Amino acid sequence: MKTVRFALVLVASLLLAACENEQQAETPPPFSLTAEAMGRYCGMNVLEHAGPKGQIILRQIPEAIWFSSARDTVAFTMLPDEPKEIAAIYVSDMGKAASWEKPGAENWIDARKAFFVIGSSLRGGMGAEEAVPFSEEAAARQFVGKNGGEVVKFNDLPENYILGAGGEAADDPAAEGGHDHG
Repeated sequence: MKTVRFALVLVASLLLAACENEQQAETPPPFSLTAEAMGRYCGMNVLEHAGPKGQIILRQIPEAIWFSSARDTVAFTMLPDEPKEIAAIYVSDMGKAASWEKPGAENWIDARKAFFVIGSSLRGGMGAEEAVPFSEEAAARQFVGKNGGEVVKFNDLPENYILGAGGEAADDPAAEGGHDHG
């Protein structure tokens, strides 16, 4: 009887491990940011905007949905009418970015593991408040020391901050980090 029970536990463990490996294998790598990347909500070239970017890859569609800000990327996950079959969420690691104006094309991090700075003085791509992502908490805290704000994890991002009005109007070219599309 002990042998049968041991065999069942062993088989169950192997099946569980196989499922976990299969699930991990399903997470697609991030895409490189190119001039063809158009923002989901603004419909404009993502490279035209300063600050961190984002991309979401759905399970059924093997290409990136691009966002001109990390905040818009997170908003996608909160909005009830957007697809929920998300395979991966990536945001720019601003700790590895050359500058606010050049956040990088390859320095993507899993948004669910990132440290976000909210409430800083810097504005995102469309002149709105930004959720600035970092792979390392120390880099996020250093950013807070220079630009204000607070550090939170993905699951602690306040919905009212992400989905709220976000400060200055998107078409206000005077917004710090904003972009005049006129």
